[in-house]
Amino acid sequence: MHKQTQFNIWYFILAALAVTYLHEIWVQTRTVEPVSYSEFQNLLKEGKVKQIAIAQNTIEGELRSPLPDGRSRFVTTRVETDLARDLEQYNVEFAGVIESTFLKDLLGWVIPAVVFFGIWMFAMRKFAEKQGMGGGFLSIGKSKAKVYMESDTKVTFADVAGVDEAKEELQEIVQFLKTPQDYGRLGARIPRGVLLVGPPGTGKTLLARAVAGEACVPFFSISGSEFVEMFVGVGAARVRDLFEQARALAPAIVFIDELDALGRARNAFPGGGHDEKEQTLNQLLVEMDGFDPSQGLVLLAATNRPEILDPALLRAGRFDRQVLVDRPDKLGRVQILKVHLKKVTLAADMDPEQIAALTPGFSGADLANLVNEAALLATRRRADSVNLDDFTRAIERIVAGLEKKNRLLNEHERRVVAYHEMGHALVALSLPGSDPVHKISIIPRGVGALGYTIQRPTEDRFLMTREELQNKMAVLLGGRAAECIVFDQLSTGAADDLSKVTNIARSMVMRYGMDPKLGHVAYEAEHPTFLGGAGGVQVSERDYSEETAREIDCAVRKLIEEAFERTKSLLIARRAVLERGAQELLKNETLVESDLHALLGTDH
Repeated sequence: MHKQTQFNIWYFILAALAVTYLHEIWVQTRTVEPVSYSEFQNLLKEGKVKQIAIAQNTIEGELRSPLPDGRSRFVTTRVETDLARDLEQYNVEFAGVIESTFLKDLLGWVIPAVVFFGIWMFAMRKFAEKQGMGGGFLSIGKSKAKVYMESDTKVTFADVAGVDEAKEELQEIVQFLKTPQDYGRLGARIPRGVLLVGPPGTGKTLLARAVAGEACVPFFSISGSEFVEMFVGVGAARVRDLFEQARALAPAIVFIDELDALGRARNAFPGGGHDEKEQTLNQLLVEMDGFDPSQGLVLLAATNRPEILDPALLRAGRFDRQVLVDRPDKLGRVQILKVHLKKVTLAADMDPEQIAALTPGFSGADLANLVNEAALLATRRRADSVNLDDFTRAIERIVAGLEKKNRLLNEHERRVVAYHEMGHALVALSLPGSDPVHKISIIPRGVGALGYTIQRPTEDRFLMTREELQNKMAVLLGGRAAECIVFDQLSTGAADDLSKVTNIARSMVMRYGMDPKLGHVAYEAEHPTFLGGAGGVQVSERDYSEETAREIDCAVRKLIEEAFERTKSLLIARRAVLERGAQELLKNETLVESDLHALLGTDH
């Protein structure tokens, strides 16, 4: 029963009881005039009382003749006396009556029950709001999907850039939703489910909404985590309710974001299962088997962790098609920037390709954030338009962190940082094939960065040779090598560089088979994920001997030592440039690409 209907019934019952009670009181007070007990005794002594009815607390009676004010009946509160003897003395008819207490007893039971029920409903509603249950306890099994009708979506493929291949895959879904009859003439059927996979921020949710906007159909959007609650069976009920609503509005699109929260593999819980999640997943599998795609119902889902999904979800007949929505390449970044740059006022000489060249690895969400940060920086300096310098400073803020103006370094620390950063830049400028240095600075940023060196790739790279990896290691070790040459001591400033160098060297030995002694063998399986970070490589059980493990450690150490000695030799040969560059950096705190080329030009 609908919640509003239930409340209306309770309101009606309470109103009826209140009206009945008030009516009884009104009748009594209107027909019988109350008198004091002493007046009743006077009427009794004067012989004016004809008969009375004695209740538990009151005495109601009739007079032999009306009083001057027209009263013929009276009622008084009973006072304990020898009443029967007095009545017999004055020849008054009297009888006891049974007072009806049904209404009072009923109200005595109903009103407390209603009060407690109201308190319970209020508490459950507050609990439901805190737990995110939406409409309250009575609607806990209802789907929480947000429904966007045709006019609400307002997103088309024109708003999605940089993922042309994914858009082409989804065009077929749009055409099917517009003209479903054309797809059955040769016996083909549209995929029941389309899974969008890719890193965070690449536009998976935006693509799903664009499909609904292009097809002009209702769009049901819900997160996988919203199916799972503390009560077992709630998630399965919500899945059923969601598909019932979607069938009623077909043709429609059902979009489940973060599918991994709902569809995690059922053997992923050691020591027993998770009943609620497994029941919800089972119900989703049943619903996907049960609906007919010819009705115009399409299921879209998105995840950035496809490796943990249950195999039953990914089999043919459920999510038939998987569409990769990856980070854009340089051309894709240019297209994305053109979409977002329409919203800001740009300088006349601004070229999106310049920004795209500075942002390798940025996702669509990162680029949108970059444009907004650059516009904010231009606004703060009271500029009329956003220029390349604003975008450069915005990139530094996103990549390196917020500038720490209050973090003051002493003179020795500033010299160490200056030589460290100049060592990185000089090695990068000296090795062939290295990414050009865009900017170096000794201004502290972020949590622990006392300085930074930004390199700008000239093109997107997908393969790297052994020599290129060795050059990358040399650039990372340039800072420590410079400290060792100039100060003849080591500092903690190269901790992050050493971590990156070690990862590269270990990958060369264990995953890429780049050590001649160990051969073309992979000693570590790669488990790529879209989330990156520590989850990029899963630690698996070692399947090689202790002797091999020792050889791996020796090979990793040898690669790093060779790279370090090579870097030291290069910096020693260019010690004069290193000194001049460090002095310029101490003086100006920041050097850009043109300044660095000028330093190299004076040395050549």
